[in-house]
Amino acid sequence: METRSFADYLRALDDQALLALFALRPDLVSPVPPEFSSLAIRASSSPSLARAIDSLNEWQFQVLEACAALKEPFTEKEIIALTDASAKFVIPHLLDLALIYGGPKSYWLPNSLREVLGNEPAGLGPSSLAKLSFAKLEEAPDSAMKILERLTWGPPRGSVGDIRNPGPGIAWLLKENFLIPLDQRTVVLPREVAIHLRGGKIHKNPQPNPPVLGGSKGKEAIVDRAAIANVATILRWCEEILNFWSEEAPSALRAGGVGVRDLKAAAEHLGVDENCAAFISELVFLAGLVVIDADDKILPTHSFDLWLTQNHEVRWRTIASLWLITSRVSGLVGRGDSKHISALGPELDRVNAASTRKQTLEILRENAYLLPDSESFLALVKWKAPSRRSSTLQTELVQWTLREAEWLGITGQGALSKYGQQFLNTDANLGIAHDLPKPVDHILLQSDNTAIAPGPLEIEVARVLDSIADIESRGGATVYRFSEASIRRGLDHGKTGDEIRDFLKKTSKTQMPQPLDYLIGDVAKRHGRLRVGNTTAYIRCEDPSVITQILSDRKVEGLNLRRIAPEVLVCDHEANELIATLREAGYMPAAESGSGIILAGPKLNRAKSRPRPPRIIGELESLSDETLSAAMRAIRAGERSSHKQTSLREIASKALGELPRTTANETLEILNKFIKEQRTLSIGYADNNGSATHRIIDPIRISAGSLIARDHGTGEEQSFRIPRITGVAPL
Repeated sequence: METRSFADYLRALDDQALLALFALRPDLVSPVPPEFSSLAIRASSSPSLARAIDSLNEWQFQVLEACAALKEPFTEKEIIALTDASAKFVIPHLLDLALIYGGPKSYWLPNSLREVLGNEPAGLGPSSLAKLSFAKLEEAPDSAMKILERLTWGPPRGSVGDIRNPGPGIAWLLKENFLIPLDQRTVVLPREVAIHLRGGKIHKNPQPNPPVLGGSKGKEAIVDRAAIANVATILRWCEEILNFWSEEAPSALRAGGVGVRDLKAAAEHLGVDENCAAFISELVFLAGLVVIDADDKILPTHSFDLWLTQNHEVRWRTIASLWLITSRVSGLVGRGDSKHISALGPELDRVNAASTRKQTLEILRENAYLLPDSESFLALVKWKAPSRRSSTLQTELVQWTLREAEWLGITGQGALSKYGQQFLNTDANLGIAHDLPKPVDHILLQSDNTAIAPGPLEIEVARVLDSIADIESRGGATVYRFSEASIRRGLDHGKTGDEIRDFLKKTSKTQMPQPLDYLIGDVAKRHGRLRVGNTTAYIRCEDPSVITQILSDRKVEGLNLRRIAPEVLVCDHEANELIATLREAGYMPAAESGSGIILAGPKLNRAKSRPRPPRIIGELESLSDETLSAAMRAIRAGERSSHKQTSLREIASKALGELPRTTANETLEILNKFIKEQRTLSIGYADNNGSATHRIIDPIRISAGSLIARDHGTGEEQSFRIPRITGVAPL
């Protein structure tokens, strides 16, 4: 069969085959190439080939390696001889991907494919140029056979001390051309010798069948209950971390991201480890609920307030959908060899993160309610995707995906839940809003200054309670603890002691304990007696004895306070630093304005910047059928246009050996005629130096003494001065 170019092969494909190719390799039509030559160049480029190879499973990859080991053109019979009879079922898929082309009897490889696979596919060296006699291997000395055994299954290269004095075994092999010298210290085993020693096969362990996934079957009810509990927990974690950062906004690192101390503080507040805290941070960052503001503060955005008003299923779907497609990998935070990587930082993107995540979840979907064991699961993932870029990270990516899917509630106790299945199937209604416990509007006050929320609280109740109490334990019921610091925080937020009492009496199903009533009254009485403003900062108190006490207190010696009146102290520190120091020393200061009004009110610290969700670095998503059909039509139209232009140039060069010559009147008459008929013309056109050149144009209109036309040479509209046109001739 006559060898055809890759571009000619693509031109010969029918519409169905082209659509299949574009569906399997969407990068070929993003953007749409102008014609088939450009498509062939893109399809044989190293990045595109690497993406296509990454989509192969272990057996498909082994068959492709066998193809690369053969001389072109190769046949189906040769491929089967090197692999297995089942390889004939793989060849159509490789053809669909355009990783091989030709057929039905002879096949070729696109340019650059061997370079993408590597110079030594399946551990095979280069082909030998010498004639080999494998019968002589029976006469090989033992030392030579030991060397061959070492090189047979690869790598095919070996080192020698000196090629001029290599030793008897290597000397015999070099003499019989069973080894090829590469340089003074390196020899390589020829490809033909290795295949012969391997028994005529390419791979030691062919893998035509996937590994069996082991594990135990989980009970659907138990799995789904665990999953819905995880869904409720992840939503609460997201809300809590954003409320926490609203109160105590961390400062971003210079390179971007959350510092180790701030991440640890968030983890302690949530009651989780730092890996989980990094994951939660990334979720809210992806959803645009938090942003690094212009002053390098990490603050919630106004989108957080809108997110809180949505029902639980919409809130969960928002963060889960973004996690599924993101290229960011929160598992890298805190990794031993990645100390410089931080949550919300710019170094978390990995190109194969989303594809590995989808592959992992797809295996879980194919094995519904199976609790897989990790060893067989990793083996199956490796078989399905053996050639992933950044393959050294693949095992950890799979483990992190399983862990994060459990945190999200996509899985329950390790098995894919019904919510996860419906989510992956893109069902409209997941049932999360129905199955989650309904928000409650009450709490139960206890005698030990605690309150129990018997379920998820309504937003307004939760927001007020968060401002006056600290979460002590979480679970089906949340325990809040009231303390002097938490009551003071509520007072700073604009509540009065009476308002806090009224809220608790109205919200609690139990009577308010007397110790809690006394605690609120005591803190409210002392709150605001001491006031801080800006001078840089001053302290004002109507009780001179408190001022005297502060001056003699060693805990605040570092403030360098100076008394300027019986009731006023000043210092050079900022007001917020002064307030923090006094509170640590046990005082109850309140901030005030320059007019002496206490600055207290609800604190909803929000970023001034708009949400800036990170970009996604990874593979292209599957395109719709309409998009693929439009791309195919555009390429075929571009091919016809390119062919037409080539034909016109050939016609013009043959029919018009000389430049066309017409008078001025004839030129205008012909131009006006063919503008109406929209015919292609050949013109002679003089440049600034007086040299006339031949042009092929499509005339559009005449304007202000110039002809506006599309030049076939450039493909663009140009203006031609009519006096410079030497002649016109139709084509």
